[in-house]
Amino acid sequence: MAKVEIYTGMMCGYCSAAKRLLKQKGVEFEETDTSFNSGKKNEMISRANGGRSVPQIFIDGEHIGGCDELYALDSAGGLDAKLGLA
Repeated sequence: MAKVEIYTGMMCGYCSAAKRLLKQKGVEFEETDTSFNSGKKNEMISRANGGRSVPQIFIDGEHIGGCDELYALDSAGGLDAKLGLA
């Protein structure tokens, strides 16, 4: 199965929605809360090519984007393959 990483923030509805989709698919993920950790926030921004909003999602090191991009990938039928479910 793929390695999934998600950078999140406190009280973030988009973060909750992204995690819910991953959980529905039975995927384990590593969550990093950037709310009070400027080092992790800077790490996220660097890895996400300047993306500052949360969530920022990575699958096997590939930047997927945020919640909207994750759901779009799922709707297009590509998420399961990236996750190693197909």
